[in-house]
Amino acid sequence: MSLRIIIADDEAVIRMGLRAMLEERGYAVVGEAAEGRRAVDLVEKLRPDLVFLDIKMPGLDGLAAAEQLIAAHRVPVIILTAYGDRALIDRAREAGVMGYLMKPLREADLEPAIQVALARYRDLQALAEEVTDLQDALEARKLVERAKAALMQRLGLSDEEAYRRIQAASRTARRPMKDVAQEVLAGKNLP
Repeated sequence: MSLRIIIADDEAVIRMGLRAMLEERGYAVVGEAAEGRRAVDLVEKLRPDLVFLDIKMPGLDGLAAAEQLIAAHRVPVIILTAYGDRALIDRAREAGVMGYLMKPLREADLEPAIQVALARYRDLQALAEEVTDLQDALEARKLVERAKAALMQRLGLSDEEAYRRIQAASRTARRPMKDVAQEVLAGKNLP
């Protein structure tokens, strides 16, 4: 399946040239925009796999658009620019862009930028999933700890015995310990 890309640049010649280079490599350019607000709207509508944004466009500039897209849609963004000053590079880094290409675009730079951006994006996605899994595990552990304390108080059990009861009820019911802990906290008795 072809990578779906949106290009946003206020210069039509740049958009046409980039489109030609991308399509020559087998990528599908699914949308184009001449300003940042339109680019954001297209991303919301078309859900591309990658977005190229010019740094300076009328209305919403490319970096502001990138910040919105990255925060809301978690789409990898490569910035296109004729400007290499440190402040813009820092702002792009802080926005979370995955690549920074200088104009005039060279075909030789395009494929490496795309591949690095996609790899960084996948790494960040995997890290975000890992963080979510860890947060879920921590929340489950907190529930089990609170349920243990409730059983210890309610039934006069030791810490170890309260844990074993929750664990046994989880196995018997073939349900996660988190669910059993929530029932204990809701006042239900264990079997």
